[in-house]
Amino acid sequence: MRKKLFLGDEAIAQAAIDAGLSGVYSYPGTPSTEITEYIQNYAAKTQAPVKAVWCSNEKTAMETALGMSYAGKRSLSCMKHVGLNVAADCFMNISMSGINGGMLIVTADDPSMHSSQNEQDNRNYGNFAMIPVFEPSNQQEAYDMIYEGFDLSERWGYPILVRITTRMAHSRAGVATRAQRPQNTVNVADDSRDRYILLPAIARRRFRTLLDKQDTFLEASENSKYNQLILPDAEAHHTGIVACGIAFNYLQENFPEGFSNPVLKISQYPLPKKQLLKLAGSCREILVLEDGYPIVEEQLKGYLELGPKVRGRLDGTLSRDGELTPDNVRAALGMSPVVATPVPAVVARRPPALCMGCGHRDVYEALNEVLKEYPSARVFSDIGCYTLGALPPFRAIDTCIDMGASITMARGAAEAGIYPSVAVIGDSTFTHSGMTGLLDCVNADANLLIIISDNETTGMTGGQDSAGTGRIHAICQGLGVAPEHLHGIVPLKKNFLEMKSLIRKEIEYKGVSVIVPCRECIQTHARKVRNKQTVTI
Repeated sequence: MRKKLFLGDEAIAQAAIDAGLSGVYSYPGTPSTEITEYIQNYAAKTQAPVKAVWCSNEKTAMETALGMSYAGKRSLSCMKHVGLNVAADCFMNISMSGINGGMLIVTADDPSMHSSQNEQDNRNYGNFAMIPVFEPSNQQEAYDMIYEGFDLSERWGYPILVRITTRMAHSRAGVATRAQRPQNTVNVADDSRDRYILLPAIARRRFRTLLDKQDTFLEASENSKYNQLILPDAEAHHTGIVACGIAFNYLQENFPEGFSNPVLKISQYPLPKKQLLKLAGSCREILVLEDGYPIVEEQLKGYLELGPKVRGRLDGTLSRDGELTPDNVRAALGMSPVVATPVPAVVARRPPALCMGCGHRDVYEALNEVLKEYPSARVFSDIGCYTLGALPPFRAIDTCIDMGASITMARGAAEAGIYPSVAVIGDSTFTHSGMTGLLDCVNADANLLIIISDNETTGMTGGQDSAGTGRIHAICQGLGVAPEHLHGIVPLKKNFLEMKSLIRKEIEYKGVSVIVPCRECIQTHARKVRNKQTVTI
């Protein structure tokens, strides 16, 4: 074994490589992005035959990973927590079909919403699909779970959901790596048609198979090295603690000399019922520490019925929102706070802003100028760098709900009577989930203006490839946008008056109009310039 300093994301990526990964398919989303980027860099440097691809969205990514698994090879699909909503159709049915080559799905949840619209806890999806869930408590465990998880996935015949959080993804620790395994060979299962064609008769049989597998998953969880019951010498205690995933790490920070209370560490699901019942028998109340929703807390109350009192997020011992920290864990245990040295304010806090030189700036300036002429105008925006147009000095947008919602909301508002109704969406978001909305608008001959602000990359997450680069006009034409109402323009100050005139003209058109202001992301351009100037010595 060699020990390396890894981010949690990097530990996951290296473990997948070492386990014989053949392909990772993802859509970039913080805090999961670095997993795929690491594997891409590895493949580029070593010329290893590993596919590492950014897909149009999470659904296409998961389906592609499933296709690789169908062929007998090991695959990985990574996404941030809300990405699993997009991939849920495929995800839920994989639990019915099962897999062939090992398949792991990494969901990176974002408690406290550092870069997200919600705090959803995707352990719920594991319960929903009735498949095993891993939740590592540290970077070494993340590596080990991925490395061994492919074996377990193949042994069980089902995918495994691996749930990490922002702190796990973006903090570093020393990780001991293992020997690299060869990739699987192509080997399609003999019973593939009896599993992968989910006609009702087959699906009913597969559902019964999944239900029968639950005892196997529970036994594996109860015997897992990742679930650990720690019982101090005393026979009875007032408070027992259940610590899930990274919460166990926070608990350890408060007990550097060892635990004085009974502790059940949980990092593999379904819940290990035997250990839970044993813990319940050794204490009068149980404190549940979990980052995210009170999932374990709710399940515990069902398991224990009239047993020990269960405390956690539901009863207010811990806040229902925000991420766990060593400090709020300490407070929940009734321990006095640690007196920390105050950090001097060196730099004043400031909100995020669009980069100077960003093409989105010119788009919003022109749009704002024109919309002064239309007091009832509403602008429906989307998820990307351009969402910062909500903040000063632009204050240019009225909504941002989910990927692709700008176009469809703008259509609904237009049909309700709002005029002008304008949608602003980025190129990567458009190919992720905006194209179908545009098709709906064309079919309905909706009265709205759609601005696809194209910076030729997925800028918000660091400049990954955008599926539509160089193809936006062709896609719009293929979806039926009239050529005379499909326009391109370079968003620069010298084109400001032309851009205003074009926006005004298309607002006045009673139908679907699309304007594509296209200029490369300033950050992506700067990286290209730096790379060209780099001299290897």
